[in-house]
Amino acid sequence: MAATGSEKQGEKAYYVTTPIYYVNDAPHLGHAYTTVAGDVLTRWHRQRGEKVWYLTGTDEHGQKIMRTADANGITPQEWADKLVNEAWKPLWEHLEIANDDFIRTTQQRHTDRVQEFVQDLYDKGEIYKGGYEGPYCVGCEEYKLQGELVDGDGEFAGQKLCPIHKKPVEILSEENYFFRLSEYGDKLLAHYEANPGFIQPESARNEVVNFVRQGLQDLSISRSTFDWGIPIPWDDKHVIYVWVDALLNYATAVGYNENQEKFEATFPADVHLVGKDILRFHAVIWPAMLMAQGLPLPGRIAANGWLMVGGEKMSKSNLTGIKPQDLTSHFGVDAYRWYFLRAIAFGQDGSFSWEDFSARYTSELANDYGNLASRVAAMVGKYFGGSLPGAAADGEAEEAVRQGLAKVVTEADRKIGEELDFQGGILAVFDFVKQVNGYITEQEPWKVAKDESPEGRARLATILYTAAESLRAIAVLLNPVMPETSQKLWDSLGAGATLGSLADQKVQSAGEWGRLPAGSTVTKGAVLFPRLEEKPSA
Repeated sequence: MAATGSEKQGEKAYYVTTPIYYVNDAPHLGHAYTTVAGDVLTRWHRQRGEKVWYLTGTDEHGQKIMRTADANGITPQEWADKLVNEAWKPLWEHLEIANDDFIRTTQQRHTDRVQEFVQDLYDKGEIYKGGYEGPYCVGCEEYKLQGELVDGDGEFAGQKLCPIHKKPVEILSEENYFFRLSEYGDKLLAHYEANPGFIQPESARNEVVNFVRQGLQDLSISRSTFDWGIPIPWDDKHVIYVWVDALLNYATAVGYNENQEKFEATFPADVHLVGKDILRFHAVIWPAMLMAQGLPLPGRIAANGWLMVGGEKMSKSNLTGIKPQDLTSHFGVDAYRWYFLRAIAFGQDGSFSWEDFSARYTSELANDYGNLASRVAAMVGKYFGGSLPGAAADGEAEEAVRQGLAKVVTEADRKIGEELDFQGGILAVFDFVKQVNGYITEQEPWKVAKDESPEGRARLATILYTAAESLRAIAVLLNPVMPETSQKLWDSLGAGATLGSLADQKVQSAGEWGRLPAGSTVTKGAVLFPRLEEKPSA
C-alpha cells in the first residue's frame, strides 16, 4: 500500500525500516509485530505532517533459502517469487501496512549496488582474502563462537546447538574474503558512548557494548561452498555473505550510488526496527560497514523482544508460528494491530494468548471505546435529531475533559512518536476514553434531558458536544493504530473529509478543542467492535 504524506521541499524524510525478512517460509506473528510497529510509527509521523519513508522487504539469498527451495523441487528464485507474491505482500496489504517501498535482494537495483559497495571496500583495503573454520548455523546464516553454543539432548545428544534455533551447527572450513571488522571496535564504542540512545532498549545496548568490548574478529564476507547469492565482483567463485548483502538494502532501496538526490533526502535511517536476535548485525556490523565507507550512521537501532507461545520464542523452526490471519479472521485487522502494541511493552519479551486477546478486546475495545461511541451517537440522535448541538453551558467538568485531552495528546505524541513506547501511548489514549466515559456517567445526560428549559437544553447540548468532540480527538489519536475503525468513527461524527488527509486532522490538532463543527450530522453507524463469536476450534 503506497503511502501519501505531506512533504516539505528539502526536508529529510523520517526514514524507518523493518528487517528484510527471510523467504524460507510464510510470515508469522513475530514478523507482523515488527512491521505493524513500524507502520504505526510512520503513520504517526505522517499525521504530524512530516515527510516519511517506510521500507520493508525480503531477504532472498543464502544457504537456508537455497536448501528450502531444493526441498520443494524448485529454484531459489522461483521459491522467493512464490513466497513474496503469495504470502508476504498479501499479508502486509491485509494488515493495512502503508510501506513506501518493498525491497527484494534479488532485484537488480539492489544487487548491482551491493557489488559496487563491496568493490569499493576492497579497493580501499578494507577487505582481504583468508581462511576460516568454525561452527556455522544455517538458520542464522552466521558463524558462532564456541561459547555461544549449547549442549544438545535427546536426538541431538552429544552435539552443539545454536542457542536460537536449537539445531546442530555445522563445522565449515572455507577460504573467504574478510572485512576488517576488528579495527572498528574502538570507533563503535566511542559512538555508543557519544550517542546513548543509538541502541534501544538499554538492556540491548548493554549487551552490544559488552560484546564489542570483548574484542571483534574480522568478518567473513563471502561464501564459496554454494552459489545462491550476489557474486563477488573480483572473484566470481565467491558470493557475498548474505548478511552483508541484506544490510545494504537500507542504502540501496533509497538510491545509493544511483539516485544521489533521493539518497541524501532519505539516508540514513532514523529508526531501524529489528528483532533482538539480529541486533548484533545491525548495531555492530552495519555501522562498521558505514564507517568504512564514510557514510552516516542511523539514528537508532530499536530491538523488539520475542513473542512467546508456550514459553518459547515464536518462530517457524520450532513450530510455534501462528498466522496473523488466524487472529484477524476472528478479532478483525484493527483489533489485531492494537492488541500486540497495547499488550506488550516494545523492547521486551511478551506472551500471546487467545484468552488475553479476547479479554482485552471485550473490556477495552468493545465496552470502553466502542460503547462510548455508540452511546454518544444514540443520544445525539434521540435528543437532537442527529444534529450535533453547540456547547453553550461550559463548566468545571468540561474544563477537566479539555485538560485531560491536552495532556494525552502531549503524552501520546512523546511516547509513540519519540520514545517508541507504543504501549504507553495507547494506554494514555484509553485512559482518556475512560475519563470521557466517567464524565458522561457523572453528568447523566439522560436525566438532564428531562429538563426542557433553555438552561436544561443548553446543559444537555454542552455534555453531548463535549463527548462528541472528545471522540473526534480520539479518532485522530488512534488513527495510526486502528485506521479503519478511526475512519468509521470519523464518518459517524460527520467530521468531514477522510481522516488524516487534511492539515486540521494532524496529531497536534487532536488537542485543539472545538474542531468538530456544531450542526454536524451524527449517525450511529456500524458497531466499531462487534461481539466476538465462539473461539474457532483448532
